Amino acid sequence: IPLILSAAPRSGYEYLAGETQTMQDDDFENPGMFGVDEGKGLFHEEGEEGGTCAGCHGADGAKLKPARIASYPVYNKGMNKPITLRDQVHICWEESLGNFPMPFSDPKALYLETFVRHLARGEKVNVDVNGPMNAFYQKGKAVYRTRFGQMGMACYHCHDYYPGRMMRGQRLSEGHVNGFPLYRIGSGKLTGLGDRMQECFVSLRAEGFEKDSDEYRNLEVYLNARGNGLKIETPAVRY
Repeated sequence: IPLILSAAPRSGYEYLAGETQTMQDDDFENPGMFGVDEGKGLFHEEGEEGGTCAGCHGADGAKLKPARIASYPVYNKGMNKPITLRDQVHICWEESLGNFPMPFSDPKALYLETFVRHLARGEKVNVDVNGPMNAFYQKGKAVYRTRFGQMGMACYHCHDYYPGRMMRGQRLSEGHVNGFPLYRIGSGKLTGLGDRMQECFVSLRAEGFEKDSDEYRNLEVYLNARGNGLKIETPAVRY
């Protein structure tokens, strides 16, 4: 009998073994803190035009509001679409710092995203999917429920029906994204949400989308809103 998703969202943290929870909770033991430290350095590094992230947002991001960070993805009227926190990093990198555009998956972008989201650790995810965001939320939900690949499976098969069950040596969770970017023990590296979604497609023996695609962006809207109310854990530790 399949296990049905609980009424209240449960973080993947609750599905971890005790020793892994301890690793995440201890900033000295959590390997994902490397990304926070790298991002902090970049946050204070001068861009091509002499400015820094800290120049706008305060030393160590003191002026950034955790509640605002926890609301991403947010709707951007000028672009007429949602932007993720990673998108915002790229926008600031180019427009505020005057830097040459970097690839979407550049480690610098990952580190900066990790540092900024870490500033909201403990804040509850609160993505507003009313108004113009609702259309993108619905598109993301459709991707979540679409069967892909040779296995003919969708995201919801694992994360809505079988959380708590074992699959290929890993315990399935509800698939919430409140810990991203996070450190994956299995791969031994800091991982952004786009990379993790791509890895899932590989597991389904399916061809994924481009990491900067509207499909993944819409899916990120849906996944974050699906976990509204969960506390941000960045950088979480997962298997």
